[in-house]
Amino acid sequence: MIFVSDLHTHTTASDGQYSPSELARLAKRRGLEVLAVTDHDTIAGVDEAQRAGEAMGLRIIRGVELSARERSNFHILGYGFRSGDTELARLCEKFRAGRDDRKYKIIDFLREKGVNIDLAEVEELAGGEVIARPHFAQIMVRRGYAASNREAFDRYLDTEEFRRRVKRFKADARTCVEAIKAAGGKASLAHPYQMELPDDELEELVRQLAGWGLDAIECFYPKYTCAQQTLYQQLAGKYNLRQTGGSDFHGERVKPDVSLAAWPLELDWLP
Repeated sequence: MIFVSDLHTHTTASDGQYSPSELARLAKRRGLEVLAVTDHDTIAGVDEAQRAGEAMGLRIIRGVELSARERSNFHILGYGFRSGDTELARLCEKFRAGRDDRKYKIIDFLREKGVNIDLAEVEELAGGEVIARPHFAQIMVRRGYAASNREAFDRYLDTEEFRRRVKRFKADARTCVEAIKAAGGKASLAHPYQMELPDDELEELVRQLAGWGLDAIECFYPKYTCAQQTLYQQLAGKYNLRQTGGSDFHGERVKPDVSLAAWPLELDWLP
């Protein structure tokens, strides 16, 4: 059965602008039938989102976006996993602790670069469980060190030097997939183009992930070219994977050029 959906969104539980309840209301106004809340490395916002969705007749899928350590921008989306004390929940706690430790490294790195911002201000803006780079970027814009979030990333927060010096805990991809599956969920490879792999290397990665239990590829995403979308759909067909799609919505303050999507998706395979 086809549902109008967005399966890749973020809330204040990680680095999004809107609370889980606010995001659910936005999705309902957008005309969505199904919304997955997929915060970075945390499942802290899914219960609130589900309660809000139930009250307004919107199906909310429990989701998460896990960071794999093998490559930059290598992310695994998890859907429909159960709540409670699972390996996925324990893994997310390791991610949270790693991000908490990294915030001090980011402050030190920025100060070396002449960017003197207050960690307390970043923490107040973040509000939720996860403190992420977009929170630092927003404060840098607020304090005049960058004209936009994009500039803050390009000049400071996503440079080769930053990635080399400012590290945090990440799990390997197999651990991410298997933790999602062990909690009764389904796993999807997020936005493959961001890894910047040649087509043959991407296919080998998909083949390997499928062997570990990957269920789907994010085949629909606002920034794909037609060629990229076609490639991902071909890989999904070749390795018997489902097709997911999402906007990667964070809110206009965080990603001004990204709005909620409304993809018609077949979702009977999701828990």
